[in-house]
Amino acid sequence: MINVDAFQAAINLLSTPGAWLVVPPGLIIGLFFGSIPGLSISIAMAVFLPATLYMDFLPAILFLTAIFTGGGFGGAIPAIMLNIPGTSSSVATTFDGYPMARRGEHAQALGIGLVGSVLGTLVGYVLLLLTVQSISHWVLRLGPTEMLVIALWGVTLIAVLNDASISKGIAAGILGILISTIGYSDAGQMRGTFGSMYLLDGIPAIPALIGFFAASELFNLIGKQYIVDDSRLRVVKFQNILGGMRHALGKPFQLLRGGVMGAVIGAIPGVGASIANLAAYATAKQRSKEPESFGKGNPDGLMAAESANSSSEGGSMITLLALGLPGGAGTAVLLGAFALHNVTGGPRFIRENTDIVYALILGNMAQALLLLFIGTVFIFLAGYIVKLSLKLMIPIVMVLSVVGSYAITGNMVGPITVVATGIIGWLMRRYGYPVAATVVGLLVGGMAEGELVRSMQISGGHIGFVTDRPITLVLLALLLLSLAPRIVNGVLKRRRAATQ
Repeated sequence: MINVDAFQAAINLLSTPGAWLVVPPGLIIGLFFGSIPGLSISIAMAVFLPATLYMDFLPAILFLTAIFTGGGFGGAIPAIMLNIPGTSSSVATTFDGYPMARRGEHAQALGIGLVGSVLGTLVGYVLLLLTVQSISHWVLRLGPTEMLVIALWGVTLIAVLNDASISKGIAAGILGILISTIGYSDAGQMRGTFGSMYLLDGIPAIPALIGFFAASELFNLIGKQYIVDDSRLRVVKFQNILGGMRHALGKPFQLLRGGVMGAVIGAIPGVGASIANLAAYATAKQRSKEPESFGKGNPDGLMAAESANSSSEGGSMITLLALGLPGGAGTAVLLGAFALHNVTGGPRFIRENTDIVYALILGNMAQALLLLFIGTVFIFLAGYIVKLSLKLMIPIVMVLSVVGSYAITGNMVGPITVVATGIIGWLMRRYGYPVAATVVGLLVGGMAEGELVRSMQISGGHIGFVTDRPITLVLLALLLLSLAPRIVNGVLKRRRAATQ
């Protein structure tokens, strides 16, 4: 019975004070690492993994998941304030968060993002609480063909995310996919390296992401004085942060929808928060009565992106606990923590340690609520970024981006990637091509190619193999349905324009 197990888990948590002492530091570490572009959540978790060696199992996992939870929102801070996704899962957060900051609504945007992250995390762990014992056999049914369709779904979101035209969105997405193919393929073939050994591992994703979003935007800001032009709006008021929180709480359905989507997508190994962030944003735009306002500072887009980003944490924990498989880089570090304490995840672990499993889930729900208070203080301080002169900020951010990219790659490939993609991104912005579409293609291109190769190997190259995969057919139908509204709207607009 879930009630008995949850009650026992609550007793375990209350009788383990060490579990609560490590949570606040973990949240602060996650917020700090997530808010610095180039420093990912998984890096923070890996850096502090040795610190858990002398902890008991429950406090150790809660400490690492606190870093996970804090970093989930931390990445939204530079995404909103500087148009720089702190993590790859904060890409869609930039679409409406940064335009809100440019209008002087940075405090409201941060408040909305914080509530979205907190409630998204809660939704993810509530679903985990309800499904952890029954989800494992469903996840195991997803083969390479299903994963391929999911990856293609991520690519086709380009058509929804692009405001200019579907053709420009597709072209930009193809560019991202082509960039993702540089280096060795899954079949062992070397492509697009031009004989350079530095490109054998491909174009590093995080430096490219920083370049496309941050460097290209910094080039656009040259000549301006401040991020927010109106000096009256360059203030950080606590009531504005609370106003953003109230706005988000006033739309529980949008938050719940993004949270559920993030949790479901996060439960699929290898997909993670990056696609969840984009999928929830695209869905919110399709369902909106004012889709044209998305990308121009619509709070609903920000809420959808952040709630899905954070709820995917709970989804990824499903595969870790139910199958013993990491859903992404963060849960891979958690799997290492399991091994460090001689614990193996999977159905047997759930069956024999149900009280510990529920203690972890309840503990993470509690730390999400704690994030609401710690995060409020953190974003109140971070909001002062708008008061910095761009003459000072542009060189500082550019240097930090270049240095951070060097720290990621360990060689000059990182800095060169930032500058090169920054120039490409600037040109794309100038001629109306969506930079976001290229980033989407870059993030999911490698996954799509890998799953395509595995699908071809299993099917022997016969396309009819798909007809024996009902889950694949359902996913294909959902993919087409997601594109239908945009295509129909485009046809109707062209007909109206022709009749005028």
